[in-house]
Amino acid sequence: MMVNQTLDKLAVMHLRAMAAELRRQNELPAMSELSFEERFGMLVDAQWLSRNNAKLKRLLKLAWLTEPNACLADIDYDPQRKLDRAQIARLSSLDWIRSGQDLLVTGATGTGKSYIVSAFGREACCSGISVRTYRVGRLLTNLEIGRGDGSYNKLMDDLKKPDLLILDDFGLEPLEPDASRDFYEVIYERHGARSTAVTSQLPVNMWHTMFVDKTIAEAVMDRLANGSCRIDAKGPSRRGRPASTPSESLVTV
Repeated sequence: MMVNQTLDKLAVMHLRAMAAELRRQNELPAMSELSFEERFGMLVDAQWLSRNNAKLKRLLKLAWLTEPNACLADIDYDPQRKLDRAQIARLSSLDWIRSGQDLLVTGATGTGKSYIVSAFGREACCSGISVRTYRVGRLLTNLEIGRGDGSYNKLMDDLKKPDLLILDDFGLEPLEPDASRDFYEVIYERHGARSTAVTSQLPVNMWHTMFVDKTIAEAVMDRLANGSCRIDAKGPSRRGRPASTPSESLVTV
């Protein structure tokens, strides 16, 4: 009877994982061999893991990763790709995100740029870091619409918030004056405060050619190119290869 009352109280307090663990312990006679501290620790661990997994699921859902199953442990270091394994290992600490540093990933179409930034995005979510992903074309369209319907300032405010903003496929087409200014505003608002990761088929030294307004091009590139981390993916297209499954299960922030 006392156990049922405890279970009811745990349910009212929304401690469902703890309640489930208590039921499990009561169904296993061997649990009587453990001390109170051990059993209580198991109850707390169950609730802690449940909350952290819920937080991770929420962060992953909000991240909108282009490659949601991407994982740093599954990056292919085929010699043709010329990826620096030591560099990836250093970046996996995510200190560059915590310090507001940017990441620029370049390479020909199909070389795995989106996978790489998505893998960092997933790793960030696993560490409790907020992430948001946009394709550059879609983002600029949303901002253009926002100028007309009054949602521009709200969207711009939302773009400031994530610790890591992933901008995928920059440079697919030239940016007209309004789009150039919008892109500049995004970079300006985040520079030095929050990290931005940008992928592009173009080498960084050609990005300025995508801006119709060359003054804005200089202002954007001065912020993005200086002090950023860079990865250049090479090799043949990887499209059509079997998708990998994340090596890590949903665990802990």
